[in-house]
Amino acid sequence: MVKKGRYGQFISGLFTLVDFLILNLTYLILYLFNNEPDDFFTRHVWFMMNITFAAGCSIYSNIHNRRVVFADRVVLTATKSVMLFAILFFASLLFLNLDNIRVLTFVEFFLIFFPSLSIWWLLSRQMLKIYRSRGFNFKRTVIIGGSTVGMRLLDELIGDDGYGFRIMGLFDDTPRQTKYYKGGLDNLEAFIKDNLIDEMYCTLPDGEDGVVQRMIKLADRNAVDFYYVPQFGSAIKRQFELQSIGNVPILAIRPNPLNKTLNRLIKRTFDIIFSSCVLVFTPIVLPLIALGIKLSSPGPIFFKQKRTGYRGKEFYCYKFRTMKVNNDSDSVQATENDPRKTAFGDFLRRTSIDELPQFFNVWKGDMSIVGPRPHMLKHTKDYSALIDKYMVRHTIKPGITGWAQVNGYRGETRELWQMEKRVEYDVWYAENWNLMLDLKIIFLTVKNAIRGEKNAF
Repeated sequence: MVKKGRYGQFISGLFTLVDFLILNLTYLILYLFNNEPDDFFTRHVWFMMNITFAAGCSIYSNIHNRRVVFADRVVLTATKSVMLFAILFFASLLFLNLDNIRVLTFVEFFLIFFPSLSIWWLLSRQMLKIYRSRGFNFKRTVIIGGSTVGMRLLDELIGDDGYGFRIMGLFDDTPRQTKYYKGGLDNLEAFIKDNLIDEMYCTLPDGEDGVVQRMIKLADRNAVDFYYVPQFGSAIKRQFELQSIGNVPILAIRPNPLNKTLNRLIKRTFDIIFSSCVLVFTPIVLPLIALGIKLSSPGPIFFKQKRTGYRGKEFYCYKFRTMKVNNDSDSVQATENDPRKTAFGDFLRRTSIDELPQFFNVWKGDMSIVGPRPHMLKHTKDYSALIDKYMVRHTIKPGITGWAQVNGYRGETRELWQMEKRVEYDVWYAENWNLMLDLKIIFLTVKNAIRGEKNAF
């Protein structure tokens, strides 16, 4: 029997065809507007462009098939895909050994292609959600087990029509109070055959291994995709990532996207480019800032202090000096009406201009543009003994700005709960990093600086 309502492979193929159309339109546009001799526009280059894109695209093309994926993940996947394509394409150009290819043309190509592909992928995801919400391209799905996990899964699958899951029934030997309940497990196989089921989600507990094995064999007999949903009980109430060592499945209880080499490369590349741009323009304003600091109080222009960095490693964090020289800088936080601050220093703090030298820290590799703010050594010692996940924030590089700061948790921490909330936001950022999140935080930081923040002191 032919299962209806899917067309998944056709849609995926169609979307991939549009990917190649955008690729070649970008190439054509550059060709039409090119007025100088350039070997970039030859048949060999055109051929290698399509071949290398096909190679890079094949790794990330499953983005068109995934039913549950969010916008930031789509753009991140597009970024990875284009970066891999750029590396392969550039390597192929070196292999061709062409003498007259302008680097500017290569850069222009990707400046047009990357945003075009990202917009198309976002648009295609939205088109697909609308298509699925109207009853097309769906997966006929059954859930086995009506425990707490099973009911939570049911709520997730029916929560958004755009995911394209059509829940045909829930099966459990214990009757459940839901309209989706269709009977016990003995009724399942006949139901699968009569309703052309595509997927089975099994939420039975670990203690019922024999029953789970029977369900797997049932799925095999009927060519149905089988998914097992583990129940971890109350021991694990946080995000985790499924990994494996050989054939042994393991759970990474603290997922860290920046443990992946490609993600670290993306973030570091962005940090170097962004910090270099800022450092190039800093000398323009440096004389005025230096004059203001010197006139406000005697002492050095720059202030450096040991802070706790990546994996607990100490480093010198640089700032413009905003206070009178004092002996409490390494132990006492600045307060709103701190007598140690100078008038000009208060201005630098409220506008966050005092943080400009930290772009040198970023360029050196001690810090990142975005990340948890680095704390004084004394605060690390004190708070790590009071807050359970405090040191988790050091599993990534500290940043000039961070998720906690744009959500209002910056400045003085008078109460323990304030630091707990800051740590909560920092840990969430570390476990959910992506490039789009960094761009969002930078945008909010600039917006807050222009608008003014009450905790910027």
